[in-house]
Amino acid sequence: MRTQVAIIGGGPAGMLLAETLHRHSVASVVLEKHSRAHVLSRIRAGVLEPTTVDVLRAAALPAAWTTKAGRTMG
Repeated sequence: MRTQVAIIGGGPAGMLLAETLHRHSVASVVLEKHSRAHVLSRIRAGVLEPTTVDVLRAAALPAAWTTKAGRTMG
């Protein structure tokens, strides 16, 4: 399959977009200048707004994305 979409940046928005496209059978590639270890180690969002939490839950992403220290954010 050919790549249909290029996503610049492997942060939360880029990764959510990639997952959403995948679920709709759209081939994508995520371009990130930093290493996987660097991306996974940095905190990109200290607070998630309620609407953002709803989007993540609707995408059926891991609960770890919407919880911190056992408390649901949002």
